[in-house]
Amino acid sequence: MANLNIKLVKSLNGRLEKQVATAHSLGLRKIGDITVQPDNDQTRGKIAKIGYMLQVTEVK
Repeated sequence: MANLNIKLVKSLNGRLEKQVATAHSLGLRKIGDITVQPDNDQTRGKIAKIGYMLQVTEVK
């Protein structure tokens, strides 16, 4: 199963509470934070909500 490398590239300041909570649920707290998450529907849904703040790459 593939994994996704997710990096926060935009600030969470001034964002809606739901967007900040979504970033925190991915393990992202500040700009430059990187996390590796499984490539599944739940993770893809979170990325869809705040994708404009993220840089996502696939890791095999």
